[in-house]
Amino acid sequence: MKKFLAAAFASAFLTFAPQAQAQTPPNVLVVGQIAEPKSLDPHAVTAVNDFRILMNVYDGLVRYKDGTLEVEPGLAESWTISEDGKTYTFKLREGVTFHDGSPFNAEAVKFNFDRMLNEEHPYHDTGPFPLSFFFSTVDNVIAEDETTVTFELSAPYAPFLSNLAYPTGLIVSPEAVTQHGKDFGRQPSGTGAYKFAEWEANAKVVVTRNEDYWDGAPALEAVVFRPITDGNTRIAEMLAGGLDVMVEVPPDSLQQFTGDDFKVLEQAGPHVWFLILNAKEAPFDNKAARQAANYAIDKKALVENILQGTAEVAAGPTPPAFAWAHNEGLEPYPHDPEKAKELLKEAGYDGEELTFYVTEGGSGMLDPVAMGTAIQADLQEVGMNVKIETYEWNTFLGKVNPGLEGKADMAEMAWMTNDPDTLPFLTLRTDAMPDKGGFNSGYYSNPKVDELLEKAREATDQGERAELYKEMQEIVHEDAPWVFVANWKQNAVTKASVEGFKLQPSFFLMLQNVKKPQ
Repeated sequence: MKKFLAAAFASAFLTFAPQAQAQTPPNVLVVGQIAEPKSLDPHAVTAVNDFRILMNVYDGLVRYKDGTLEVEPGLAESWTISEDGKTYTFKLREGVTFHDGSPFNAEAVKFNFDRMLNEEHPYHDTGPFPLSFFFSTVDNVIAEDETTVTFELSAPYAPFLSNLAYPTGLIVSPEAVTQHGKDFGRQPSGTGAYKFAEWEANAKVVVTRNEDYWDGAPALEAVVFRPITDGNTRIAEMLAGGLDVMVEVPPDSLQQFTGDDFKVLEQAGPHVWFLILNAKEAPFDNKAARQAANYAIDKKALVENILQGTAEVAAGPTPPAFAWAHNEGLEPYPHDPEKAKELLKEAGYDGEELTFYVTEGGSGMLDPVAMGTAIQADLQEVGMNVKIETYEWNTFLGKVNPGLEGKADMAEMAWMTNDPDTLPFLTLRTDAMPDKGGFNSGYYSNPKVDELLEKAREATDQGERAELYKEMQEIVHEDAPWVFVANWKQNAVTKASVEGFKLQPSFFLMLQNVKKPQ
C-alpha cells in the first residue's frame, strides 16, 4: 500500500519533457537532484547528492545546529567527554523506534559502528564503508545499558563529534541490515523524519512522512527526489512547474528565476573544486610540472565567465569557510602562461598526450564539462597535449576513486566537508592511498604533511589545531598535488509558495520544517 501511494504521488508529473501545465502534487515536495543516488545506506556512500536524501531518512547521535556546523543533540540527548579526550559517553533518547518498528537503543548504536569498523562483524560484508576513516580512532563501542553507549578512542580525536554529525554517523536499523544484507541500500530503515517508500531507478526516490518522528512529524506528506543529470533539463522542469526545489542551478541560469514565482537562495560553505594530478607518473611526478599546471589555468576566468561570480578562486586545500583554520596568507597561483612554460621545460615535459577525466555532473562539480574544456584550452596554450574523457558521475567516481595510475594524468574533483581535517586527511596523506581505502587518487606523499595532520587530529586546543593546518596548507600549496581552482557558494531555487526551505553550510537538505501550503 505504501509503495502504491508513493507511486501515486509521483506518477502524474514524472516526465522529463517540460510541459507548461505541469504541476507537482499537493503537499508533496518534488526536489530536482543532480544525479541518481548510488545507495541509500549512509555508511556506503560519499556523495553529497546521496546525503541530501539520507539526512531526511536517518538521524545521528548528534546533528548540525540549523544554519551552522556546530553540533547539537540528536538521538543522543547529552554526552560527556573524559579529561584525556579518549572516552565519550552518550545518553540516548528513550522510546525512539526505527521505521521498521524495531527499537533504537545502545545495542543498535554498537551494531552500526562495529559493522563499519570490525572486519569480523557478521554484516561487515554489507559494505564497502569508504568514510569509515572518520571513526578510525574508535577502539571499542560499549552498550552500557539500553540508553547509555560509550566510545573508547585510541587517542584524543578533535573532529569526533563533528564526524558523528556527518552522514557517515547516521544510525541504520540493525534489523533491516540483518534482513536485507547487501540489499539494505535499496531497502533503508532509519529513525528520521521521513520513511523510505520507493526507489524507481533513474526516475525517483520517494520518502513519506514519519508520523511518529521523535522531533515532531513534518508538515509534508512526502518528498520525491528526482535525478535530472542535465542542468538545462532541470531548469526546464523547474520553469514548467514540475519541480518545487532545484539544487545546484548552473550559474548562468540563475537570472531565469528572478521573478515573483521563485525564490533564489545562496549560501557559502566549505567547498573546494580542484584537479587531482597523478603524482606517481610523468609529467606530474615532478613538482615543477604540477606548479606549471597551476600557473597555466586561468582560474579567475573560470570563476567570472563560467561560474558567473558564484565562486572565488581557491588558494589551497582548505576553504575560507573554515575561517579559524584557513591560511589567509596564501595567495592563489596567478595566471602566468610564460612561467608555466618555463616550469614545463624544467620538468622535462616533451608534449606527450595527457588524459583528463571530466564528469558530466555530480555533487559540487558546478559546470564540469565547460570548466574541463576551458582548462584543456589553457593547458594546450602552454604546450600540454590534453585529451578529455567524459563520464557520468557514478562511473566517473568508479574510475577516479581507485586511483589514476595507468589510466589518467588528471581528474576533476570537488569536496564539501564538515571539518578542516576531513579533506586533507582522506585525500593527501600517504596512508590514504586508494589501496589503503583512502581517496588519495593522485598518490601525493609528504611525511611532514602526514605528521601535521596527525598532530592536528589529537590537539584539543583549537588555536593549536589552526597553526598545524595553516602550516600544512603552505606545504601543500608549494607541492601543488592539485590545481586549486574554486570555492563555491551553493545555490538552490524554490517555488515562491514553498515555506521554510533553507540552505545549510553542510550542503545537505534538511526538509523536516519545509511546508507547501495549498
